[in-house]
Amino acid sequence: MNLPNLLTITRIVLSPVFMVLMLFDHFFWRLAAMLVFIIAALTDLVDGYLARRMGRHTGFGRFMDPLADKILVSTAFLTFIPLGLVRDWMVIIIIVREFLITGLRSMAAYKGMVITSSILAKWKTVTQMTAIVVIMAYATVEPLLISANYGNSFIIEWSLPLFHWRYNLFDVIIFIPLALTLWTGIDYLLKSGNLIKGMLR
Repeated sequence: MNLPNLLTITRIVLSPVFMVLMLFDHFFWRLAAMLVFIIAALTDLVDGYLARRMGRHTGFGRFMDPLADKILVSTAFLTFIPLGLVRDWMVIIIIVREFLITGLRSMAAYKGMVITSSILAKWKTVTQMTAIVVIMAYATVEPLLISANYGNSFIIEWSLPLFHWRYNLFDVIIFIPLALTLWTGIDYLLKSGNLIKGMLR
């Protein structure tokens, strides 16, 4: 167990912590959830850097690092569903694709094949993280907006349009990573054609 792998495990452990904190309808709890998510996301950058710097690439790390990313992203999107911030069918498509492709890449690695990430796949990850941060930022300040609307006419005037149109805005924000998720998923499946045929034999 080296430091990069320990950071990967930390990312997995922090995912349910983020979920629990986010479900509390209070500004400070959700602010804490946002900080936990940011720390977890930063471990992804740090563990990759350390693994390259220290030359500590292991089979465990190659398998668990992308899985930890998928767990963190999936946990965030799943947390938004009961809060009414995202549509469940969008989240289901994203999660099914993520774990399906992760399974295929793991199987390919087991058979000595490498399915490289495309540029679009990297952009998919960027847009997913951006969507999560934007929605999470709104969910954090929403309790303050709701409480402030009871006594401040100025806040009511500028925040109510955002409050009423937030779901339409979030649909647009999530549609971009959703489209890239589907596109890159199909691309991975095409690249894994021979692997899939071998598994079906």
